[in-house]
Amino acid sequence: MSYLKEVIARTEEKNPSQPEFIQAVEEVLMSLEATVDKHPEFVAASIYDRIVEPDRQLMFRVPWTDDSGKVQVNRGFRIEFNNAIGPYKGGLRFHPSVNLGIIKFLGFEQIFKNALTTLPMGGGKGGSDFDPKGKSDGEVMRFCYSFMRELFRHIGPDTDVPAGDIGVGGREIGYMFGYYKKIKNEHTGVLTGKGIEYGGSLIRPEATGYGAVYFAAEMLATRNDSFENKIVVTSGAGNVAQFAVEKVIELGGKNISFCDSSGTIIDMDGFDTEKLHFVMDLKNNRRGRIKEYVEKYPNAKYYDGKSVWDVVRDEGIKCHIALPSATQNEIDETHAEALIKNGCYCISEGANMPSVPKAVDIYLENKILYGPGKAANAGGVSVSGLEMSQNSLKLSWEREEVDNRLKIIMKNIHEASRNAAEVYGFDKDNYVAGANIAGFLKVAKAMVAYGVV
Repeated sequence: MSYLKEVIARTEEKNPSQPEFIQAVEEVLMSLEATVDKHPEFVAASIYDRIVEPDRQLMFRVPWTDDSGKVQVNRGFRIEFNNAIGPYKGGLRFHPSVNLGIIKFLGFEQIFKNALTTLPMGGGKGGSDFDPKGKSDGEVMRFCYSFMRELFRHIGPDTDVPAGDIGVGGREIGYMFGYYKKIKNEHTGVLTGKGIEYGGSLIRPEATGYGAVYFAAEMLATRNDSFENKIVVTSGAGNVAQFAVEKVIELGGKNISFCDSSGTIIDMDGFDTEKLHFVMDLKNNRRGRIKEYVEKYPNAKYYDGKSVWDVVRDEGIKCHIALPSATQNEIDETHAEALIKNGCYCISEGANMPSVPKAVDIYLENKILYGPGKAANAGGVSVSGLEMSQNSLKLSWEREEVDNRLKIIMKNIHEASRNAAEVYGFDKDNYVAGANIAGFLKVAKAMVAYGVV
């Protein structure tokens, strides 16, 4: 058994019933084999064992009162995984599926994603099994206040800087930041994703979606290709999907899909700006279901209970580019095979780990352009890092400046991934190995420099 397989086995033994975390660890470590021989100092310092163990795991009770006066109880989590290159940085997810293993998987991925941005940010993640869907603003506010009553003692602008994720948007960030500010009596950049009026950054809501498209554009450029006249399928209907589609339209592509937890819409005429704005209003303001789209645009078709990838597989939908932007493990091997069969040759992940390992193997075997989440969706945390910089400097950059900085960061992540893959013996187009190695090396060298701490 190889050294890294032994590390994986030990990690699995220590973390039973956490399949998403083990999946993430295995995916990263198995691409680091080439670093073991080249860096014996990493083995001597047990860096591989240390990097899969969080600095601390926080789990706490979150009691709150609903509108009927009944006390509800949820669990809160914060995983401070690794701060070798900067303060812990990573989003908060409010969703019924949240558990310790999912937060650990997200926090582990965040270490390498943040390292790839070249900004001084460590890896962390948090959240709760609270579901904001169907809750009143008052209920969400009371939950967020209770959540922050415990979390505040563990975070700070130079310690741990949470952001938003699934279920945590501007409303939730506003409530949490307001309560933090009240109980700490200070106005600092302790959360990112804040409103522009109180310290947020322009482009932050758009950043993950824009970044995934920018990364795809960089991959396409290596084959003298672009988004122009390409058919694009996108999953999800939240910020990431919405702004990815906005950028696809701008670059001349034709997106044909959105989905939410209830089902999928396919509009073969494509989404123009008017249709996209309808989806944005539906999901962001009216908090409606995606099936309402076909009432406004009857030429589209709604598939109840099916994901975008189910529809692509079952209906033989043709496409060139895929932007999975919903959640983890949404694409299985049957979906991956169908995508390639139906003409897809570029996948850029806007979500965290949306493809199961067998699906990733299929991408690599068929040598399509595949941007894994830790590289392709790093745009969100990149602009979060830029928001931290603006807060520290007590200034605000214009939209164009932030967008240009985002483009440069995504371009640099693309180049760093290709270069690392080539240096360590992989094909330059193997962004999985390249991103993992490039992110890992930066963190590992810092850990060695600190000694055993």
